[in-house]
Formats: sequence, C-alpha cells, structure tokens
Amino acid sequence: MADAAYTPRLKSLYKETIRGALKEEFSYKNEMQIPKLDKIVLNIGCGRAAVKDSKKAKSAQADLTAIAGQKALTTVAKNSIAGFRVREDMPMGAKVTLRGDRMYEFLDRLITIAMPRIRDFRGVKPSFDGRGNFATGLKEHIVFPEIDFDKVDENWGMDIVIATTANTDAEAKSLLKAFNMPFNA
Repeated sequence: MADAAYTPRLKSLYKETIRGALKEEFSYKNEMQIPKLDKIVLNIGCGRAAVKDSKKAKSAQADLTAIAGQKALTTVAKNSIAGFRVREDMPMGAKVTLRGDRMYEFLDRLITIAMPRIRDFRGVKPSFDGRGNFATGLKEHIVFPEIDFDKVDENWGMDIVIATTANTDAEAKSLLKAFNMPFNA
C-alpha cells in the first residue's frame, strides 16, 4: 500500500515552483487563473488487428492497464461498417483517463523514461487545439518500462491527450515546458 504522505515529484514541483513562475509570467491577479493539469487520456486503437482477432483488443487493454496503473476500458465500434468487416459493439481498442496523483506519475514516466527511449527522438511537435489542450502520439507502446518486450505480441500506437485548465495555447505550452516536456520548436 502506498504511503499516505507520498506526493508525486511533478505535483510537488508544480505547487512549489511552477505555479509562482506562471503567475509571474502571465500576471494573473487570482490564484485560480493559474493553469494546471486537468487530466491525461491514453488511447490505443487496434484497427484491423482487432477485426481479425478479438483477443488483440484484450491484449491492448492489458498493456494499457500496465502502463497507466489503472484499469483501462475496452472501446467498441459504434457503427457497423461492412467494407471493413466491423460490427457494432465489436472491441476495437482501449482507453484510460488519468487524474490526480496517477496523472502526475504517468507524465513523469512519459517525460523522463519513455520519450528518451524513442528511436531517433528529436522532441514532440507542439500540437495544441486552441483551448490549451495538448495531443501527441507514440508509434510504439513498448517504450514504457512496464511492458515486457518479450511478451508483446504486437506493437500498438498510442494517443496521449493532456488536458489543462489553460485558456490559450501559449499558457498551456508554458505549463508543459515547466514540466520539461521536450518540444522540438
């Protein structure tokens, strides 16, 4: 069982230094205006592999559960598409939403462990949605240390969406830069 007094490293970094730096940089008048992380959503889509073998979606769910440290949900097809041999309610992938301490722990592992293990990594493209949310993807989920490389039957791509309370992309980029997110531009 986890220690009750334990605080994730990035959460304490945010409270001790990042909040003050953001307040000074953007001249906020109110403490509640300072942007913070809201949630992180992870998604693995199996695509054609799930159509051929329904166990692939279960495998993706198990891998995502190991990465997130929280049980992942199986995503299902909303509509039937005959051309792709997809039927309604067929398992197609997995997703998980992280909040609180697990969110900070995942972000820490993503930035300090997983991203440096990516082959030919030159930073992430700063792709924001205009409302302060950041989205990126990984081509292989095996960069996380929780995944045993020998037991992997297939490499999955992975979507990562970091939702913040920032109102603009500049505020969100500044927040993520303070967490040492390796932007390439």
